[in-house]
Amino acid sequence: MEGRASAAAEGEFRLVYAEVFSEAPYRETEDDVAAAFRRFRSQTRKPTFRGALARTEVVGEPVGMAYGYPLGPSSGWWDQLTESVADDVRREDGHRTFGLMELAVRGPWRRQGIARRLHEALLSGLEVERVILNVHPESRAALVAYHAWGYCKVGEARPWEWAALHDVLLLDLGNR
Repeated sequence: MEGRASAAAEGEFRLVYAEVFSEAPYRETEDDVAAAFRRFRSQTRKPTFRGALARTEVVGEPVGMAYGYPLGPSSGWWDQLTESVADDVRREDGHRTFGLMELAVRGPWRRQGIARRLHEALLSGLEVERVILNVHPESRAALVAYHAWGYCKVGEARPWEWAALHDVLLLDLGNR
């Protein structure tokens, strides 16, 4: 989905997000979810925003979601790392790196390949060199999946001021 369609489906994205990220290790509150969806509304207005929803076949109930967008030249993503990386790694131009902001699947539908299919759908047709994401290091299932899909750890970051330290993972699409 492009941004406008994703914005129209905000309730479905929010349902998945709120349920998944209320669990450990995230333990997000209603206030955290509200803040995330203020950002979501802003993000969906980006012309390069992409979203994906997985729904049940019969009733169309949302079971998983993913979204992100290519990082622009002024992206602060690399500034969040606890240790700096070389300028040639951190260079962004709006076409080089896709920032995977969120990927989540609700509990009853996990371990069915839904996250992988959401990931593939989101990246399908993208003309970028790589994908970057932050993941909580205690989210073992997510880490296992990302590493199996080819992501490598490039550092650690605090994605927001009060956040726990997250692993920063990078997927080089030239190596697929």
